[in-house]
Amino acid sequence: MSSQLTLIAFDIETTGFETDAVVTVVGFSLPIGCRVLLNTGGRSVDEAAMEHRLEETFETTLKLSSHQSEAELLEAVTSFAAESLTPREYLLVAYNGERYRNGFDLPFLRTRYALQDVPWPFVDLPYADVMPIFQHRFNTQLGDGAAADLETVYETLVGRGLTVVDPFETSQEAVTAFEAGDFERLIQHNAADILRTRALASLAERYCGKSDFNLKSLTPTVCD
Repeated sequence: MSSQLTLIAFDIETTGFETDAVVTVVGFSLPIGCRVLLNTGGRSVDEAAMEHRLEETFETTLKLSSHQSEAELLEAVTSFAAESLTPREYLLVAYNGERYRNGFDLPFLRTRYALQDVPWPFVDLPYADVMPIFQHRFNTQLGDGAAADLETVYETLVGRGLTVVDPFETSQEAVTAFEAGDFERLIQHNAADILRTRALASLAERYCGKSDFNLKSLTPTVCD
């Protein structure tokens, strides 16, 4: 797509889809590994031990930080973005993060950032959603005629070239894991998704034109 922009994939986990649901995990897949931020809901975790086990699972570097509340998590994401993502030559990508008239991650984040009154993290950072690319520029139809989801598209087009182990089959399992304090499997699910997304975005760079990425700015009209 562009040799000047480095892909950074991101994905979030939440306690549901409603406006009062909260963000539990925000994960980024960078060239040097994964950066995952966890909302523990006031509970404690052994970050070092969990990092070590997850790095062995995914065979990649994974940096984890835990935060006691959603507000602290969102503030940490804003700080991380300011320090590590901008103004570098990065392209933020997601799978169904925000599309024309649709998407999940970015609309959800805007609502939660606004309700928590925390500055928006993605300033001077271009964004592209890769889901439309695979819907319209690749054949991803299943045998029953339904379009494939992230996991199926990854397995079909990338295969098992990466160590991506997802412990969950549905998004509801991620909600249950947070409620139960099963943070390691929750993070494992998030890391699997960001690694899949980055792998698919890299594949799209090899076979699709620049215009297919439909880049947009996430910079607010007024920045805090």
